[in-house]
Amino acid sequence: MNSLASSELVTAGWVLVLAYAGIILFFVIRGALRIRSISDYALGNVAFSPIAVGLALAASMTSAATFIINPGFVALYGISGVISMAIALPVAALVSLVVLTKGFRKMGTAVKAQTMAQWMGLTYKSRGYAMFFAILSLLLITFIVLICVGLTKVLASVLNLNELHVCVGIVVFVFGYMMFGGANSMVYTNMIQAVLMLIVAFILLGSGYEHFSNGVHGFLDKLAAIDPLLVSPTNPESFLFRDNFEIIFCQFIIGVAIVCQPHIITKSLLLKNEKDVNLYLLTGLLAQGLFFLVVFAGLYARLSFPDMTVNGQPLPVDGIMSAYVVKEFPVYMGLLVVLGLISAGLSTLEGLIQSLSITITSDILAPVVGEGITKKGVLVNRLVIVVLAAVTIWLTFDQLQNPNLSVGIFAQNGVYAYFSAAFVPVLFGMFLRRVPLIAPVAASITSVIVHFGVYYGGLTTYMQAPVRNPGIAAALAILASVAVGLIFYYAFRKPATEPTTEDPSLLTEPTYESELKN
Repeated sequence: MNSLASSELVTAGWVLVLAYAGIILFFVIRGALRIRSISDYALGNVAFSPIAVGLALAASMTSAATFIINPGFVALYGISGVISMAIALPVAALVSLVVLTKGFRKMGTAVKAQTMAQWMGLTYKSRGYAMFFAILSLLLITFIVLICVGLTKVLASVLNLNELHVCVGIVVFVFGYMMFGGANSMVYTNMIQAVLMLIVAFILLGSGYEHFSNGVHGFLDKLAAIDPLLVSPTNPESFLFRDNFEIIFCQFIIGVAIVCQPHIITKSLLLKNEKDVNLYLLTGLLAQGLFFLVVFAGLYARLSFPDMTVNGQPLPVDGIMSAYVVKEFPVYMGLLVVLGLISAGLSTLEGLIQSLSITITSDILAPVVGEGITKKGVLVNRLVIVVLAAVTIWLTFDQLQNPNLSVGIFAQNGVYAYFSAAFVPVLFGMFLRRVPLIAPVAASITSVIVHFGVYYGGLTTYMQAPVRNPGIAAALAILASVAVGLIFYYAFRKPATEPTTEDPSLLTEPTYESELKN
C-alpha cells in the first residue's frame, strides 16, 4: 500500500512511540521488582483498586480486532456489520460477563486456580482434563497473531517502515517486557491503555460528524450511493453478514461464550476483596460498551475510500483503519488516535502472552517434565515466552503476506474453537451439582470436532463460499456441545452423597493442588 504519512507525521510518530515505550517499561520494572514466584506473575501480589482492574478488563477484552480489524469489515460490508459486531455480540457478551464472573470468581478463589486449565482440572478433579485444556489453549496464539498484524499495519503506515521490520520490533519489545512484568505491571499498563482508548473511542466515533450535516438519512444516502448493500441490515454478497442467522443468532451465541477466555474471565481473580466485584464489573461494562461501538467508524472510512483504493492500489481490509487515521486526522490528533490503536492491541496482547505462557509452563511442561521445572517456574516461563515470540513472528508475517480476506478469519477460527470447548465446562462447573467428568469432557470434544468439522469439511451452505465464517462453525459447535453435555450429565449424574463442584472444600486432590502451588 502506498504510504499516506507525511514526514512531519513520521517524525512525531517516532517521538510518540519511544515515549510510550518508556512509560510502559517504567511500570514493567516497577512490577517486576515485586515478583517472587510464578503465582505472583499470574495473579499479582499488589492490592489493585476495582476501577483499575475494571479498566484493565475492558482493555484486555478490547483488542486490535475491535479498533483496527473489525472496522475494516464494517467499511467493506456496511450496516450489517455494525448490527453484528456493535449490537448482537456485545449485548450477549456483557450479560454473560456479569453472570459468569460472579460464579467463576467464587470457584476460582476456592480452588486457587492461576489458569483456566487449572480451574478445569481442579473443578473436575482430573489432571487429564487440565492437560487437554492446556493444549487447546495453544489455539489462542491465532489471536496474538491478529493483534500483531493490526499493530504492524498501524505503525508501518505511520512510520513509513517495512512491515516485517515493524512486526519483529513489536514482538521483541512486547514479549520482551512481558518476560518480567506479569500481573503487577499489567494492571497498571492496561489502565493507562484503557484511558487512552476511551479518549480515542470518542474521537473516532465523532470523526465523521460532518457526514451527518443532512441528518441520519443524509449519512445513509451517502453510503447507499457507493453501494446500496452498505445500508441494508443484511448483506447477501458478504462472507460474514449474509442473513439474520449469521448476523444475530450466531453472534449472540458467540457473545455468551466469548467470556470463557482466560485473559477475560480470570481477571476478577486479581481482586482481593469480594465487595469490589460490583464496582469492577460496572467500570468494565461501561468502558467495554463504548469500545464495541468503535466499529461504526468503519462507515466513515468507507466514505473516505469509496472504491477501497489508495493512490490506485487496492486497500486491504486490515489496513483500512490505519489508512483512514493517516488520511483524515491532523498530525497531532492522528498521533493520539494511533496511540489509542496501539493501546487496544497491547492491552490484549499482554493478557494473552501472560495467560498462555503460564498455561504452557504450569499446565503442560510441569506435569510432563516433573516437579523440578516448577522450582524454576519464572525462568522457564521466560524461555516459553521467547519460543512464543518466534512462532508469533513466523505466523504474523505469513498473515501479512497471505491473508484469507483478513487475519480476523484466521484468529476467529482458533479463538472461537477454544472458547466453544470451554463454555460447557465453565457453565456446568459453576451452576450444576454432581457433575460427572464425562459430561464436560464429551461436550468439549464434541465442540472441537463440530467446529473444525464444519469449517474444514465445508458443511452447511454457508461454508461453500471462498471465505468461510468461523462464527457459524463455533455457534453450531456450542449448541452441539451443550446438547451432548446435558445428555451425559443426566445420564451419568453422581449420587447426592458424592462430592459436588458446589462444595469447594471437596474439589481438590491434595497431590494435584500441591503441584499447582509450586
